[in-house]
Amino acid sequence: MATISAWIEGARLRTLPASAAPVLLGTGIAFGLGRGNAWLAVGCLVVALAIQIGVNFANDYSDGIRGTDEHRLGPPRLVGGGENPRRVLAAALGFFALAAGVGLAVVIASASWWLVAAGAAALVAAWFYTGGKHPYGYTGWGVSELMVFVFFGLMATLGTLWVQAKTLPWQAWLLAAALGLLSCALLMVNNLRDIPTDTQSGKRTLAVRLGDRGARWAYVGLVVAALVLAAVVVFIPWPAVFSSGVRQWLPGFAVLLVIWGGAAATMRPVRRGATGRDLVVALRNTGFLTLAFGALLALLFALG
Repeated sequence: MATISAWIEGARLRTLPASAAPVLLGTGIAFGLGRGNAWLAVGCLVVALAIQIGVNFANDYSDGIRGTDEHRLGPPRLVGGGENPRRVLAAALGFFALAAGVGLAVVIASASWWLVAAGAAALVAAWFYTGGKHPYGYTGWGVSELMVFVFFGLMATLGTLWVQAKTLPWQAWLLAAALGLLSCALLMVNNLRDIPTDTQSGKRTLAVRLGDRGARWAYVGLVVAALVLAAVVVFIPWPAVFSSGVRQWLPGFAVLLVIWGGAAATMRPVRRGATGRDLVVALRNTGFLTLAFGALLALLFALG
């Protein structure tokens, strides 16, 4: 039986900052519009974190029973380390149930009934990433990246904003897309690290198909595209419902400088050919970049 510390490692808490980012951003925009709701924001945060932990346990279970985790770098795996697969599966389903329960409460409180279908789709996508007979995470044709973009970028950000503000301005769509691109970059650098072991185990991720060099360029392109979208939003005036502070260029420029500086430092080792454990650090830093992106822009719009 795995120890408590092994279960904590299996939950992969390092992935949670990136999951919190879209909720922070959506909430910041809602408060900037004068319609923020702290309780609904907390509910959305619980849903996002529970889904992420559930995905982590589900991936551990599915990869473990297939034997694709035997030589992988990164945190120790539960099933790959000898834990009973049924226990890991139960943990995954438990967190999915928590996400569903809290999500339903948020839907009822906000009368946003269409989000029931969106939430159900998110849970299905979470399971079939590595679960089922034909997991889309093993195909390598960009389906995984598309699902991450939709659910960890668009859906998480815009869903959080909608339940609080009941509006989705076009600027929010661009920022949600930017976070989706950063989430795809997070997946890309994770799969870049795993190219040798995924190739050996027959797991054909997009990074495997692109190859080492192609995956590195794809990672850089995703991060740069996210930065460009953020710049477009910051330097184009928002609707008049925002106070003048948001439309002043100086605060936005300062935030972008911080984000751009962090992005440059995060991309540097990937561009320079980092491998193995160094990519584990790059993965962690990409997660914190995503969190900083969401949090700083949330503050910009909430306080502006």
